[in-house]
Amino acid sequence: MRYVVIGAGAVGGAIGGRLSQSGHDVVLVARGAHHEALRRDGLRLVTPDGTHRLPVPVADRPEAVELRPDDVLVLAVKTQDSVAALDAWAPRPVAGGGVAGERLPLVCAQNGVESERLALRRFRQVYGMCVWLPSTHLEPGVVIAPCAPQTGMLHLGRYPSGADETARQISADLEKSHFLAPVVPDVMRWKYAKLLSNIANAVEAVCGPDAGADAAALVERAKAEGVAVLDTAGIAHTSAAEQSAARTGKMDIQPIEGRARGGGSSWQSMVRGAGTIEADYLNGEIVLLGRLHGVPTPVNEALRRTANECARERRAPGTITAAQLTRIIDAA
Repeated sequence: MRYVVIGAGAVGGAIGGRLSQSGHDVVLVARGAHHEALRRDGLRLVTPDGTHRLPVPVADRPEAVELRPDDVLVLAVKTQDSVAALDAWAPRPVAGGGVAGERLPLVCAQNGVESERLALRRFRQVYGMCVWLPSTHLEPGVVIAPCAPQTGMLHLGRYPSGADETARQISADLEKSHFLAPVVPDVMRWKYAKLLSNIANAVEAVCGPDAGADAAALVERAKAEGVAVLDTAGIAHTSAAEQSAARTGKMDIQPIEGRARGGGSSWQSMVRGAGTIEADYLNGEIVLLGRLHGVPTPVNEALRRTANECARERRAPGTITAAQLTRIIDAA
C-alpha cells in the first residue's frame, strides 16, 4: 500500500512521517509555505526519541499525484475543509481505469463525526479513524509528536460499521510505525467519545491553554450538554474508563527540550491565524443533535459562535478570558 496523506499538518504529518520512517511508501499533500518547506527540506518530525528529517515525497494538489490501485487516501484536513478536498480527489483517475471515489479506500483521520458521511457520498470505501494523537504543527515543515512509547492511538474501522481486510492491513502498517491501531467493528462509538473530549477545543482556542477554574467549569457544562444529547439520541460512545484502559501507559506526553507544549488542533488554527476553526463540527455537532432531539445546548451554541467569531477576526487565544466567556454564555 502507498499512503497519500491529504493534509499533512499535525495529525497527517505525524501519521505520514511515522509510516515513512518505518519503510512504507507515503506521499504528503500540503499547501503554501508548509509544502515549500517539505519539498525543499523534507519533513522534520520531532518526537521524544529525537528529531527525524524525512525526505517524504510531497504534492500541493491532486493533479500532482498519479494515483495507483494500491493507494490508500488518508484525509487529515479539518472538517470544514473536507468537502473541497473530497470533491477534488474523488474524480481523480486511477492507473488501470476508474476514479478514486470508485476504487480507492479513504480513511477519515479527523476529529468530529461528519466527514465520514460527507465521504460516503463520494467514496465507496470509507473508514473512520478515531485520532488520539497529541501533535503540533505551527512551523512550516515541522511536526511535533510528543507521546511515547507509542506516538498515538488510532482506532480504525469500516464506516458506518464493520471491519475488513483493508482495515487490518492499514492497522498492521500503523502498528509497525509507533501507533496503537486497533481494528474495531464500531469505530463511530470511539469517535463520538472523542467528540465529547473535543468539546473543550473551543474554550482552549478562545481563552488559551491552562485558563484556570473558570475554563474548566465551562468545559464541564459543555460536556454535560454533550452527554445529554448523545444519550437522548441513543448514540453509543465509549466510556472514559474504556478509553483510559486502551491508552494508559502506552502513549504519554513527554517533555521535548526546547519545545513547549501548546494546545490542541483548534488552538493551533487560532495561533496560525487560519481564519477558520472546526467548532461547527465539534460544538456544532452537539448543537445540531440537540435541535434534532429537543435538548437545549446553550453553552455549546455560544462556544461555537464565539470561536468562529474569534477565528474570522484572527484573534490570538487568550484575548477573551474564561470569566468573560462565561458572562457571554450566561447572557445569551
